[in-house]
Amino acid sequence: MNNTKYVFVTGGVTSSLGKGIIAASLAKLLQERGYSVTIQKLDPYINIDPGTLNPYEHGECYVTDDGAETDLDLGHYERFLNIPTSQANNVTTGRIYQSVINKERKGEFLGKTVQVIPHITDEIKHRIKILGNTGDYDIVITEIGGTVGDIESLPYIEAVRQLQWELGEDNAIVIHLTLVPYLAAAGELKTKPTQHSVKMLMQSGIGPNILVCRSEYTISEDIKKKLALFCNVKKQDVIQSLDAETIYDVPNLMFEEGLDRVVLEKLNLSTDKQPKLIDWNTFVAKYKNPKNEVEIGLIGKYVELHDSYKSITEAFIHAGSTHETKVKVRWIHSEKLANKNIAKQLANLDGILVAPGFGERGIEGKIDAVRYAREHKIPFLGICLGMQMAVIEYSRNVLGLADANSTEMNENTSHPVINLMEEQKDVTEKGGTMRLGAWDCELKENTKVYNAYGSKNISERHRHRYEFNNDYKDKIEAGGMLATGINPKTGLVETIEIPDHPWFVGVQYHPEYKSTVLNPHPLFLDFIAAAVEKQKNK
Repeated sequence: MNNTKYVFVTGGVTSSLGKGIIAASLAKLLQERGYSVTIQKLDPYINIDPGTLNPYEHGECYVTDDGAETDLDLGHYERFLNIPTSQANNVTTGRIYQSVINKERKGEFLGKTVQVIPHITDEIKHRIKILGNTGDYDIVITEIGGTVGDIESLPYIEAVRQLQWELGEDNAIVIHLTLVPYLAAAGELKTKPTQHSVKMLMQSGIGPNILVCRSEYTISEDIKKKLALFCNVKKQDVIQSLDAETIYDVPNLMFEEGLDRVVLEKLNLSTDKQPKLIDWNTFVAKYKNPKNEVEIGLIGKYVELHDSYKSITEAFIHAGSTHETKVKVRWIHSEKLANKNIAKQLANLDGILVAPGFGERGIEGKIDAVRYAREHKIPFLGICLGMQMAVIEYSRNVLGLADANSTEMNENTSHPVINLMEEQKDVTEKGGTMRLGAWDCELKENTKVYNAYGSKNISERHRHRYEFNNDYKDKIEAGGMLATGINPKTGLVETIEIPDHPWFVGVQYHPEYKSTVLNPHPLFLDFIAAAVEKQKNK
């Protein structure tokens, strides 16, 4: 018999309250108590996945080992829990409807009229229970995107109502995250927005089991009592979530508030084992008390929205903590960089990272940044498009191939050192068709990447259509840039580096996706170590 318990996290009053961080923090505490936990995100938008969404609108598109393009919250889940997620951990309305429509076309509904209830809600329940039915998890936490009252969220809320009825309240509970704002004019915290939010949730047939209240100020016992009375929960089930200095403080804050204990009591599970968070708190202490500081220039096309590079900035934090170093990021828009005061904009940096991206906008600025890093011996890491820009820059400025480019930017270039992958040439649809997920790579010994990983065989996550053109491999290597990592099955170049540079590495994959609190990514560790060395030698 499957004894998996389910915790649903809903949001009210306003978006961006941090449902993902609360879910991840709760999961971390439950994991520390000895339970096997995973987290799932249900997204109400009709896109099949975020793969075709603008980073300005949705932030980073995160990629799992099995090739799912997902919401950036899955990155938080992996970074907190240190376990990989999969296709099953991110479900969108688009995917739900696509599945139901496909079944209808195949005749699986036997002539019935297909409706939101029961067919859409049944599909949602099926997707929610996929992870639980594996038998791998004691508890599945499901975060429902958006806020209660959104038209898009209604089928998900109804599915949760049905599941609570089917499974029983000690097997499926609801945590409702709301805002308790402070009105300066009145000089007090106001509970009415939370009351209205809970009322809206109850109109959908669900009463929250636990209230988590975001606030800038401490929520008094009187206010907790008032919230409990009007929201139909017990006073001990009203949990305050104050603004934290860093997201990595939230597990400790939630433990102090007793969120994990209350959840386990509601689910009729043992609270005997206490979470220690020893390794976690070692990380937090180092992060908050750095002995050094380095400044890294992040060269990107979407720098106005920092969430577009969320996994990269978090990987900096993980690596920085290990080296007891504060990593300060200088955000540099590549479009504003091309031949415009480049020395001034990149002056005094301890490292330069050229970030991933798509399309020709801002490309020349990225190439100029690579050249500056190469010529001024600044530690350099190029990720995906950043690696491709490094190859183009080297081909142009060292090998003398003035027209060198990627066919993504110039289809008619006479030196396509970066070219469309062979299997991509017949692809016409945009969504979910790139080279995605984990692929193997074999590293050459006695290279920077090999020394960073300490291993010859690695597996890393990809998200791209274009690749290093092997027709130019011999010429580029003869000129001094080496291909140091190769996919053993396809022969594709995965990593490049320049041996006579202090630290110059480009990778076709996305190392940032696999960096976690307890396992900082080895490439970021090595990159930050090189930046620290650069800073010390100034």
